[in-house]
Amino acid sequence: MEELHSNPFYGVFNRQKANQFKIGNTTYKERLKKLDALKTALEVDYKQKIREAMYADFKKPFLETDLTEIYPVLTEIKFAKSNLKSWLKDQKVDTPLALLGASSYIKYEPKGVCLIISPWNFPINLTFGPLVSAIAAGNTVIIKPSEMTPNASRVMAEIISDLFSEDEIALFEGEVEVSENLLKLPFNHIFFTGSPQVGKIVMKAASKHLSSVTLELGGKSPTIIDDSANLEKAVEKIIFGKFTNAGQTCIAPDYVLLQSNLKEQFTTLFKSKIKEFYSDEAESSDSYCRIVNKKHFERLSGYIDEAKQNGSTIVSGGATNSTDHFIEPTLVFDVPEDSKLMQDEIFGPILPVKTFTNLQEPIDYINSKEKPLALYIYSKSSKNIDFIMNNTRAGSGCINHNLLQFLNHNLPFGGSNNSGLGKSHGFFGFEAFSNKRSMMKQHTMGATDLLTPPYNNFKQKLIDLTLKWF
Repeated sequence: MEELHSNPFYGVFNRQKANQFKIGNTTYKERLKKLDALKTALEVDYKQKIREAMYADFKKPFLETDLTEIYPVLTEIKFAKSNLKSWLKDQKVDTPLALLGASSYIKYEPKGVCLIISPWNFPINLTFGPLVSAIAAGNTVIIKPSEMTPNASRVMAEIISDLFSEDEIALFEGEVEVSENLLKLPFNHIFFTGSPQVGKIVMKAASKHLSSVTLELGGKSPTIIDDSANLEKAVEKIIFGKFTNAGQTCIAPDYVLLQSNLKEQFTTLFKSKIKEFYSDEAESSDSYCRIVNKKHFERLSGYIDEAKQNGSTIVSGGATNSTDHFIEPTLVFDVPEDSKLMQDEIFGPILPVKTFTNLQEPIDYINSKEKPLALYIYSKSSKNIDFIMNNTRAGSGCINHNLLQFLNHNLPFGGSNNSGLGKSHGFFGFEAFSNKRSMMKQHTMGATDLLTPPYNNFKQKLIDLTLKWF
């Protein structure tokens, strides 16, 4: 306990803990008011500041910020507002005949004091998206955004301090030491988005207090293209999914598994579409952003250098500029299996391609790896699609497109095993920040009232009948 008291964030945590029942007992309309305030902040009051912050952190185009940072949170808010009344209602369930005289229901109650640790790649989206669910469920929240996007973190801190008191929602900026100290506190729930490696650290810290966790992690998301696919459309969509945010997207296609007879056509289409999207010089394009910092730029540049040295074929792109953290959209074939491009989650604008001759090959390859966060299929063959779906495992997926599953709030979003634990978005996000409290109410005398001690032959006969018929 002494260690907790000396924690620099214990004071705010303790005030939120003391305030949790007041917040948890807020009405549907009070929660809507908070969601509306956040919506106005993103849509109107802070929209331009968010755009400028994202440009400062990533050189991210304003349109891309609107599309990938602001829009997903606004749709999350709208979806929550439309459905919150029904989510907050007690959910009636059946009561077995053996418990005659009682009724049963599930009450969704707030978990309490929650921690959201958000990543750098989509800082606004992946901070405020979970926050919408936490507010809808009636929790108090402490937020730790990434130190790698300081401009976005600064704007989010402004928004939070403007809209909420610290005993309800607080945001702390800072380096990794801030996260380490926060993880020592006994939160009721922790929502973490980041790498599997850090996810394990978060889960270990949570286990000390038996805090529940939602872990949105990552991994190498495969994309399969068979020879029945509309290849031009497939290439166009893959380029959009891979090179939006310069590939710094947890559900971006990490690598392509391509039917071998499509290789030449795929390469031609790729070069053509890259030029169409980003012109002859992606570095001067107003539609292409930058790598977040020097560390990640050097990591990705190292992947390209390794590809040049190990016999890989860079068929398009490969140029870099360290002064601007620019890495050109890059397509690579013939990548050795032991290379970092095939072993690490790339999280950047480099797309390796492996070819196959029969569909069992990509199935076996995918299943030899950890379960991915997403798996994409481009095919017109229902038989092939079913075969792939039935013989692989992934957190999410999309057929004949990519990324868009993230935007459907009727779908649960999350990983499986190494790619994550728990689900978010829409009702599933509300559920993640709620405790499903099972409730039963006895209205009249029930059968169990006849079975209390002292036991006798009559009661034994009742038990015998219960075992047989109920």
